[in-house]
Amino acid sequence: MKYNSISFLSQNPKKYIFSVILCLSFILNVNATTGKWNSKTTGTTIGYKITDSKKPITDYAGNYITIVYLENLSFQKIGRYSNKKNVNWLLSQGYRVIEMDYKKNSNAKALKINEDIIAINYSIASGSFCGLKNCSLYKSYVLFEGYRIARNVSYFIDDPKIYNSPEQYIVGDSLHMDIIYPANPKVNIPTLLSFSYSNSYAFYDNKKGKLTDAYKDQRLNLAYSLASFNDSFLEGAPANGMAWAIADHPKYCQWGKGKPENGPNDAYKSFQTNPDAAQKVKSAIRTLRAFAAQVGLSYQIGIFGFSRGSTAGSLAIGDKKINEIENAGFNINVSDDVQAAALGPGVFDYTLIYNTLDDGDKNLEQRCPWVWGSLEENQNLWKSMGASFLVEKMAAPTLFFYNTDDDHYYEDQINHFKNKLDNLGVPTTTLINYGKGHAIPQTDSSLNTLYSFFKKHLSPPKLDK
Repeated sequence: MKYNSISFLSQNPKKYIFSVILCLSFILNVNATTGKWNSKTTGTTIGYKITDSKKPITDYAGNYITIVYLENLSFQKIGRYSNKKNVNWLLSQGYRVIEMDYKKNSNAKALKINEDIIAINYSIASGSFCGLKNCSLYKSYVLFEGYRIARNVSYFIDDPKIYNSPEQYIVGDSLHMDIIYPANPKVNIPTLLSFSYSNSYAFYDNKKGKLTDAYKDQRLNLAYSLASFNDSFLEGAPANGMAWAIADHPKYCQWGKGKPENGPNDAYKSFQTNPDAAQKVKSAIRTLRAFAAQVGLSYQIGIFGFSRGSTAGSLAIGDKKINEIENAGFNINVSDDVQAAALGPGVFDYTLIYNTLDDGDKNLEQRCPWVWGSLEENQNLWKSMGASFLVEKMAAPTLFFYNTDDDHYYEDQINHFKNKLDNLGVPTTTLINYGKGHAIPQTDSSLNTLYSFFKKHLSPPKLDK
Protein backbone atom coordinates (compact mmCIF):
# COMPACT_ATOMS: atom_id res chain seq x y z
CA MET A 1 0.00 0.00 0.00
CA LYS A 2 1.44 3.38 -0.98
CA TYR A 3 1.70 5.90 1.89
CA ASN A 4 -0.06 9.22 1.24
CA SER A 5 1.13 12.03 3.57
CA ILE A 6 -1.65 14.35 2.47
CA SER A 7 -4.24 11.74 3.29
CA PHE A 8 -2.60 11.09 6.68
CA LEU A 9 -2.68 14.81 7.52
CA SER A 10 -6.32 15.19 6.57
CA GLN A 11 -7.34 12.12 8.56
CA ASN A 12 -5.05 12.55 11.58
CA PRO A 13 -4.31 16.29 12.04
CA LYS A 14 -3.75 16.04 15.81
CA LYS A 15 -1.31 13.15 15.48
CA TYR A 16 0.56 15.03 12.74
CA ILE A 17 0.87 18.20 14.81
CA PHE A 18 2.03 16.19 17.82
CA SER A 19 4.67 14.48 15.68
CA VAL A 20 5.97 17.84 14.42
CA ILE A 21 6.17 19.27 17.96
CA LEU A 22 7.94 16.14 19.19
CA CYS A 23 10.41 16.36 16.33
CA LEU A 24 11.12 20.05 16.95
CA SER A 25 11.57 19.40 20.66
CA PHE A 26 14.05 16.63 19.85
CA ILE A 27 15.99 18.88 17.48
CA LEU A 28 16.23 21.66 20.06
CA ASN A 29 17.31 19.33 22.86
CA VAL A 30 19.45 16.82 20.99
CA ASN A 31 22.65 18.25 22.46
CA ALA A 32 21.48 18.22 26.08
CA THR A 33 23.92 17.22 28.85
CA THR A 34 22.89 16.56 32.43
CA GLY A 35 24.68 16.60 35.76
CA LYS A 36 24.64 17.70 39.40
CA TRP A 37 25.70 21.04 40.90
CA ASN A 38 26.38 21.93 44.53
CA SER A 39 23.80 24.52 45.51
CA LYS A 40 24.54 26.89 48.38
CA THR A 41 20.86 27.81 48.46
CA THR A 42 19.58 24.30 49.12
CA GLY A 43 22.68 22.87 50.79
CA THR A 44 22.38 19.88 48.45
CA THR A 45 23.21 18.96 44.88
CA ILE A 46 20.62 19.95 42.31
CA GLY A 47 20.20 18.70 38.77
CA TYR A 48 21.12 20.71 35.71
CA LYS A 49 20.63 20.24 31.99
CA ILE A 50 22.79 22.00 29.39
CA THR A 51 21.28 22.48 25.95
CA ASP A 52 23.09 24.17 23.09
CA SER A 53 21.10 25.90 20.38
CA LYS A 54 21.27 24.50 16.87
CA LYS A 55 22.25 28.00 15.75
CA PRO A 56 24.29 29.29 18.70
CA ILE A 57 25.15 32.93 19.15
CA THR A 58 28.58 33.77 20.50
CA ASP A 59 30.41 36.83 21.79
CA TYR A 60 33.37 38.49 20.12
CA ALA A 61 35.73 35.95 21.68
CA GLY A 62 33.70 33.06 20.28
CA ASN A 63 32.24 31.96 23.62
CA TYR A 64 28.61 30.92 23.96
CA ILE A 65 26.07 33.51 25.11
CA THR A 66 24.50 31.64 28.00
CA ILE A 67 21.28 31.71 29.99
CA VAL A 68 21.22 30.00 33.39
CA TYR A 69 17.52 29.29 33.85
CA LEU A 70 16.35 28.66 37.44
CA GLU A 71 13.20 26.52 37.53
CA ASN A 72 10.82 24.83 39.94
CA LEU A 73 11.39 27.49 42.59
CA SER A 74 9.36 27.79 45.79
CA PHE A 75 7.47 31.00 45.00
CA GLN A 76 4.86 32.00 42.48
CA LYS A 77 5.88 32.10 38.84
CA ILE A 78 4.73 35.38 37.24
CA GLY A 79 5.27 34.53 33.58
CA ARG A 80 2.47 32.23 32.43
CA TYR A 81 4.31 30.35 29.69
CA SER A 82 5.60 26.92 30.64
CA ASN A 83 9.29 26.41 31.35
CA LYS A 84 9.51 24.15 28.30
CA LYS A 85 8.09 26.88 26.07
CA ASN A 86 10.41 29.54 27.51
CA VAL A 87 13.48 27.32 27.21
CA ASN A 88 12.63 26.44 23.61
CA TRP A 89 12.17 30.14 22.87
CA LEU A 90 15.60 30.92 24.34
CA LEU A 91 17.14 28.12 22.28
CA SER A 92 15.45 29.44 19.16
CA GLN A 93 17.11 32.80 19.82
CA GLY A 94 20.52 31.12 19.80
CA TYR A 95 21.21 30.99 23.55
CA ARG A 96 22.89 28.11 25.32
CA VAL A 97 20.48 27.27 28.17
CA ILE A 98 21.49 25.69 31.47
CA GLU A 99 18.38 24.63 33.39
CA MET A 100 18.83 24.40 37.16
CA ASP A 101 16.07 22.33 38.77
CA TYR A 102 15.36 23.30 42.41
CA LYS A 103 12.42 20.88 42.76
CA LYS A 104 10.47 23.37 44.89
CA ASN A 105 13.10 23.33 47.65
CA SER A 106 11.84 25.58 50.45
CA ASN A 107 15.03 27.69 50.33
CA ALA A 108 14.67 28.41 46.62
CA LYS A 109 13.28 31.90 47.14
CA ALA A 110 14.36 35.35 48.31
CA LEU A 111 16.81 35.94 49.88
CA LYS A 112 18.52 32.57 49.99
CA ILE A 113 18.54 32.25 46.20
CA ASN A 114 21.02 35.15 45.98
CA GLU A 115 23.74 32.87 47.31
CA ASP A 116 23.46 30.69 44.21
CA ILE A 117 23.37 33.70 41.90
CA ILE A 118 26.69 34.84 43.35
CA ALA A 119 28.14 31.33 43.01
CA ILE A 120 26.92 30.96 39.41
CA ASN A 121 28.44 34.23 38.26
CA TYR A 122 31.71 33.51 40.02
CA SER A 123 31.88 30.04 38.46
CA ILE A 124 31.18 31.34 34.96
CA ALA A 125 33.82 34.05 35.39
CA SER A 126 36.38 31.46 36.51
CA GLY A 127 35.52 29.14 33.61
CA SER A 128 34.29 26.25 35.69
CA PHE A 129 30.48 26.36 35.77
CA CYS A 130 28.97 22.91 35.19
CA GLY A 131 32.22 21.84 33.54
CA LEU A 132 31.91 24.49 30.82
CA LYS A 133 34.87 26.66 29.90
CA ASN A 134 33.32 28.48 26.93
CA CYS A 135 30.42 30.45 28.42
CA SER A 136 30.60 34.15 27.60
CA LEU A 137 32.26 36.14 30.35
CA TYR A 138 30.27 39.26 29.53
CA LYS A 139 27.05 38.03 27.92
CA SER A 140 25.77 35.42 30.35
CA TYR A 141 22.64 35.91 32.43
CA VAL A 142 20.73 34.31 35.31
CA LEU A 143 16.99 34.19 34.55
CA PHE A 144 14.19 32.97 36.79
CA GLU A 145 11.51 30.66 35.46
CA GLY A 146 8.89 32.49 33.42
CA TYR A 147 11.34 35.21 32.34
CA ARG A 148 12.76 36.06 28.95
CA ILE A 149 15.37 38.57 27.79
CA ALA A 150 15.38 41.43 25.30
CA ARG A 151 19.09 41.86 24.61
CA ASN A 152 20.85 44.84 23.04
CA VAL A 153 17.84 47.17 23.08
CA SER A 154 19.10 50.45 21.62
CA TYR A 155 18.54 53.48 23.85
CA PHE A 156 20.81 56.25 22.47
CA ILE A 157 23.20 56.98 19.60
CA ASP A 158 26.55 58.04 20.97
CA ASP A 159 28.33 61.21 19.85
CA PRO A 160 32.04 60.36 19.30
CA LYS A 161 32.99 64.02 19.76
CA ILE A 162 32.14 63.96 23.47
CA TYR A 163 35.07 61.79 24.58
CA ASN A 164 37.08 61.55 21.32
CA SER A 165 38.47 58.12 22.10
CA PRO A 166 39.82 56.39 20.13
CA GLU A 167 40.56 59.04 17.51
CA GLN A 168 39.43 56.65 14.74
CA TYR A 169 35.93 56.45 16.25
CA ILE A 170 34.00 59.03 14.23
CA VAL A 171 30.58 57.40 13.59
CA GLY A 172 28.56 56.96 16.78
CA ASP A 173 27.64 53.49 18.02
CA SER A 174 24.32 52.65 19.63
CA LEU A 175 24.26 52.30 23.40
CA HIS A 176 22.29 49.22 24.49
CA MET A 177 20.44 47.77 27.43
CA ASP A 178 19.29 44.27 28.33
CA ILE A 179 15.77 43.88 29.75
CA ILE A 180 14.79 40.77 31.70
CA TYR A 181 11.02 40.46 31.98
CA PRO A 182 8.28 37.87 32.68
CA ALA A 183 6.72 36.64 29.45
CA ASN A 184 2.92 36.79 29.38
CA PRO A 185 2.76 37.96 33.02
CA LYS A 186 -0.23 37.22 35.21
CA VAL A 187 0.23 40.64 36.86
CA ASN A 188 2.07 43.85 35.96
CA ILE A 189 5.33 44.25 37.86
CA PRO A 190 7.84 47.12 38.26
CA THR A 191 11.37 47.20 36.83
CA LEU A 192 14.75 48.01 38.35
CA LEU A 193 17.21 49.75 36.03
CA SER A 194 20.95 49.95 36.59
CA PHE A 195 23.67 51.68 34.59
CA SER A 196 26.65 49.40 34.38
CA TYR A 197 29.85 50.03 36.29
CA SER A 198 31.67 48.23 33.46
CA ASN A 199 32.19 50.37 30.36
CA SER A 200 31.40 49.51 26.76
CA TYR A 201 33.38 51.33 24.10
CA ALA A 202 34.71 51.48 20.55
CA PHE A 203 38.12 49.86 20.16
CA TYR A 204 40.76 50.42 17.50
CA ASP A 205 42.78 47.28 16.85
CA ASN A 206 46.26 48.40 15.82
CA LYS A 207 47.14 44.95 14.47
CA LYS A 208 44.06 44.83 12.25
CA GLY A 209 44.18 48.55 11.49
CA LYS A 210 40.46 49.06 12.10
CA LEU A 211 37.75 49.51 14.70
CA THR A 212 36.44 46.24 16.12
CA ASP A 213 33.51 45.09 18.23
CA ALA A 214 35.81 43.63 20.90
CA TYR A 215 34.62 45.93 23.70
CA LYS A 216 31.07 46.74 22.66
CA ASP A 217 28.29 45.53 24.96
CA GLN A 218 30.57 45.00 27.95
CA ARG A 219 27.94 46.17 30.46
CA LEU A 220 27.80 42.75 32.12
CA ASN A 221 31.50 41.94 32.07
CA LEU A 222 31.65 39.63 35.09
CA ALA A 223 35.26 40.41 35.92
CA TYR A 224 34.40 44.09 36.38
CA SER A 225 30.84 43.84 37.63
CA LEU A 226 28.71 41.07 39.14
CA ALA A 227 31.36 38.42 39.83
CA SER A 228 33.97 40.92 40.98
CA PHE A 229 31.65 42.45 43.61
CA ASN A 230 29.46 39.44 44.51
CA ASP A 231 26.61 41.49 43.10
CA SER A 232 23.35 39.52 42.99
CA PHE A 233 20.92 42.39 43.52
CA LEU A 234 19.52 42.85 40.00
CA GLU A 235 19.43 39.19 39.06
CA GLY A 236 17.73 38.42 42.37
CA ALA A 237 14.98 40.99 41.77
CA PRO A 238 12.50 38.50 40.21
CA ALA A 239 12.36 36.60 43.52
CA ASN A 240 11.02 39.86 44.95
CA GLY A 241 8.42 40.44 42.23
CA MET A 242 10.42 42.78 40.00
CA ALA A 243 11.88 42.74 36.48
CA TRP A 244 15.29 44.27 35.80
CA ALA A 245 17.38 45.94 33.15
CA ILE A 246 21.04 46.87 32.79
CA ALA A 247 22.20 49.62 30.45
CA ASP A 248 25.56 50.60 29.01
CA HIS A 249 27.24 53.23 31.15
CA PRO A 250 26.72 56.71 29.60
CA LYS A 251 30.47 57.22 29.24
CA TYR A 252 31.00 55.25 26.02
CA CYS A 253 34.76 55.16 26.39
CA GLN A 254 37.39 53.36 28.43
CA TRP A 255 36.95 54.59 32.00
CA GLY A 256 40.51 55.91 32.21
CA LYS A 257 40.38 57.77 28.90
CA GLY A 258 38.46 60.49 27.06
CA LYS A 259 39.12 64.13 26.25
CA PRO A 260 37.36 67.16 24.80
CA GLU A 261 38.10 68.04 21.19
CA ASN A 262 41.58 69.59 21.11
CA GLY A 263 41.91 68.94 24.85
CA PRO A 264 44.62 67.12 26.79
CA ASN A 265 44.70 63.32 26.59
CA ASP A 266 42.81 61.39 29.29
CA ALA A 267 41.32 64.62 30.65
CA TYR A 268 38.09 62.72 31.43
CA LYS A 269 39.89 59.96 33.30
CA SER A 270 37.43 58.39 35.79
CA PHE A 271 34.47 60.74 35.23
CA GLN A 272 31.65 61.57 32.82
CA THR A 273 30.27 64.86 31.54
CA ASN A 274 26.91 66.55 31.02
CA PRO A 275 24.63 67.12 29.21
CA ASP A 276 25.73 63.93 27.42
CA ALA A 277 25.40 61.62 30.45
CA ALA A 278 22.03 63.01 31.57
CA GLN A 279 20.67 62.81 28.02
CA LYS A 280 21.54 59.13 27.88
CA VAL A 281 20.13 58.34 31.32
CA LYS A 282 16.81 60.03 30.52
CA SER A 283 16.59 58.33 27.12
CA ALA A 284 17.27 54.93 28.70
CA ILE A 285 14.39 55.39 31.15
CA ARG A 286 12.01 56.45 28.40
CA THR A 287 13.08 53.50 26.26
CA LEU A 288 12.58 51.07 29.14
CA ARG A 289 9.14 52.49 29.93
CA ALA A 290 8.08 52.26 26.26
CA PHE A 291 9.23 48.63 26.18
CA ALA A 292 7.46 47.91 29.46
CA ALA A 293 4.15 48.98 27.96
CA GLN A 294 4.60 46.43 25.16
CA VAL A 295 5.25 43.39 27.37
CA GLY A 296 2.91 44.04 30.29
CA LEU A 297 5.23 45.56 32.87
CA SER A 298 4.00 48.37 35.11
CA TYR A 299 4.76 52.07 34.82
CA GLN A 300 6.96 51.92 37.93
CA ILE A 301 10.75 52.12 37.51
CA GLY A 302 13.41 52.16 40.22
CA ILE A 303 17.09 53.02 39.83
CA PHE A 304 19.85 50.91 41.40
CA GLY A 305 23.34 52.40 41.19
CA PHE A 306 26.78 51.49 42.42
CA SER A 307 30.09 53.34 41.91
CA ARG A 308 30.20 54.95 38.44
CA GLY A 309 26.75 53.41 37.91
CA SER A 310 25.52 55.39 40.92
CA THR A 311 26.91 58.63 39.51
CA ALA A 312 25.05 57.90 36.27
CA GLY A 313 21.80 56.64 37.81
CA SER A 314 21.57 59.61 40.18
CA LEU A 315 20.94 61.85 37.17
CA ALA A 316 17.47 60.29 36.92
CA ILE A 317 15.99 61.20 40.30
CA GLY A 318 15.57 65.00 40.10
CA ASP A 319 12.70 67.17 38.90
CA LYS A 320 14.56 69.88 36.99
CA LYS A 321 13.66 69.91 33.29
CA ILE A 322 16.28 71.14 30.82
CA ASN A 323 15.31 71.11 27.15
CA GLU A 324 18.77 70.10 25.99
CA ILE A 325 18.49 67.00 28.18
CA GLU A 326 14.80 66.18 27.88
CA ASN A 327 14.67 66.47 24.09
CA ALA A 328 17.56 64.17 23.23
CA GLY A 329 17.46 60.47 22.42
CA PHE A 330 14.49 58.17 21.93
CA ASN A 331 10.78 58.13 22.92
CA ILE A 332 10.69 61.86 23.65
CA ASN A 333 6.98 61.83 24.53
CA VAL A 334 7.35 59.13 27.20
CA SER A 335 7.92 60.09 30.85
CA ASP A 336 11.48 59.80 32.20
CA ASP A 337 10.46 60.05 35.87
CA VAL A 338 11.51 57.31 38.27
CA GLN A 339 9.69 56.28 41.42
CA ALA A 340 12.62 55.33 43.70
CA ALA A 341 16.40 54.99 43.72
CA ALA A 342 19.04 53.15 45.73
CA LEU A 343 22.39 54.86 45.22
CA GLY A 344 25.72 53.57 46.40
CA PRO A 345 29.03 55.46 46.51
CA GLY A 346 29.21 57.93 43.63
CA VAL A 347 29.72 61.58 42.70
CA PHE A 348 26.67 63.86 42.82
CA ASP A 349 28.17 67.36 43.05
CA TYR A 350 31.57 68.07 41.51
CA THR A 351 31.88 71.40 43.33
CA LEU A 352 32.55 69.42 46.54
CA ILE A 353 35.67 67.58 45.40
CA TYR A 354 38.06 70.01 47.10
CA ASN A 355 36.35 69.82 50.51
CA THR A 356 39.12 67.45 51.59
CA LEU A 357 42.13 67.13 49.33
CA ASP A 358 43.35 63.74 48.14
CA ASP A 359 40.63 61.72 49.88
CA GLY A 360 40.24 59.28 47.00
CA ASP A 361 39.21 61.62 44.18
CA LYS A 362 42.64 62.79 43.06
CA ASN A 363 41.78 62.28 39.37
CA LEU A 364 38.81 64.62 39.75
CA GLU A 365 40.78 67.23 41.66
CA GLN A 366 43.45 67.30 38.97
CA ARG A 367 41.45 66.87 35.77
CA CYS A 368 38.05 68.56 36.21
CA PRO A 369 39.66 72.01 35.72
CA TRP A 370 41.22 70.74 32.48
CA VAL A 371 37.78 70.40 30.89
CA TRP A 372 35.54 72.85 32.80
CA GLY A 373 37.98 75.61 33.75
CA SER A 374 38.65 76.64 37.34
CA LEU A 375 35.90 76.04 39.89
CA GLU A 376 36.06 79.63 41.14
CA GLU A 377 35.36 81.09 37.70
CA ASN A 378 32.94 78.40 36.43
CA GLN A 379 30.72 77.49 39.39
CA ASN A 380 27.53 77.10 37.34
CA LEU A 381 29.18 74.84 34.77
CA TRP A 382 30.63 72.60 37.48
CA LYS A 383 27.26 72.41 39.22
CA SER A 384 25.52 71.35 36.00
CA MET A 385 27.66 68.20 35.87
CA GLY A 386 26.14 66.50 38.91
CA ALA A 387 22.79 65.06 39.96
CA SER A 388 22.35 67.57 42.78
CA PHE A 389 21.94 70.29 40.16
CA LEU A 390 18.99 68.41 38.63
CA VAL A 391 17.09 68.41 41.93
CA GLU A 392 15.11 71.64 42.23
CA LYS A 393 12.00 71.15 44.38
CA MET A 394 11.57 67.39 44.65
CA ALA A 395 13.13 64.03 43.82
CA ALA A 396 12.38 60.33 43.93
CA PRO A 397 12.60 58.66 47.36
CA THR A 398 16.22 57.60 47.77
CA LEU A 399 18.18 55.07 49.79
CA PHE A 400 21.92 55.72 50.04
CA PHE A 401 24.35 52.89 50.85
CA TYR A 402 28.07 53.01 51.61
CA ASN A 403 30.83 51.75 53.89
CA THR A 404 32.73 54.31 55.95
CA ASP A 405 36.06 52.61 55.18
CA ASP A 406 35.58 53.25 51.45
CA ASP A 407 37.28 56.32 49.91
CA HIS A 408 36.16 59.18 52.13
CA TYR A 409 34.93 61.47 49.39
CA TYR A 410 32.02 59.08 48.77
CA GLU A 411 30.66 59.64 52.28
CA ASP A 412 31.00 63.40 51.83
CA GLN A 413 29.14 63.25 48.50
CA ILE A 414 26.31 61.17 49.97
CA ASN A 415 25.93 63.33 53.09
CA HIS A 416 25.62 66.56 51.09
CA PHE A 417 23.17 65.06 48.61
CA LYS A 418 21.08 63.48 51.35
CA ASN A 419 20.96 66.78 53.26
CA LYS A 420 19.66 68.56 50.19
CA LEU A 421 16.94 65.96 49.69
CA ASP A 422 16.04 66.01 53.38
CA ASN A 423 15.67 69.79 53.32
CA LEU A 424 13.24 69.44 50.41
CA GLY A 425 11.20 66.84 52.27
CA VAL A 426 12.22 63.96 50.02
CA PRO A 427 12.02 60.56 51.82
CA THR A 428 15.57 59.27 52.31
CA THR A 429 17.25 56.50 54.24
CA THR A 430 20.76 55.11 54.58
CA LEU A 431 22.39 51.69 54.74
CA ILE A 432 25.86 52.07 56.26
CA ASN A 433 28.68 49.59 56.93
CA TYR A 434 27.00 46.53 55.48
CA GLY A 435 30.45 45.28 54.39
CA LYS A 436 34.00 46.43 53.77
CA GLY A 437 35.35 49.05 51.38
CA HIS A 438 33.99 49.64 47.88
CA ALA A 439 31.33 46.95 47.91
CA ILE A 440 27.73 46.05 47.20
CA PRO A 441 25.40 44.65 49.88
CA GLN A 442 25.34 40.85 49.82
CA THR A 443 24.23 39.69 53.29
CA ASP A 444 20.61 38.67 53.88
CA SER A 445 20.07 41.65 56.16
CA SER A 446 21.46 44.30 53.79
CA LEU A 447 19.82 42.82 50.70
CA ASN A 448 16.51 42.70 52.55
CA THR A 449 16.88 46.43 53.34
CA LEU A 450 17.35 47.20 49.65
CA TYR A 451 14.53 45.00 48.38
CA SER A 452 12.17 46.22 51.11
CA PHE A 453 12.87 49.81 50.14
CA PHE A 454 11.88 49.15 46.53
CA LYS A 455 8.86 47.09 47.55
CA LYS A 456 7.62 50.04 49.58
CA HIS A 457 7.89 52.51 46.71
CA LEU A 458 7.25 50.30 43.62
CA SER A 459 4.56 47.97 45.04
CA PRO A 460 5.47 44.65 43.38
CA PRO A 461 3.17 41.67 43.98
CA LYS A 462 3.77 39.27 46.85
CA LEU A 463 5.05 35.93 45.56
CA ASP A 464 4.72 33.70 48.61
CA LYS A 465 2.60 30.64 47.94
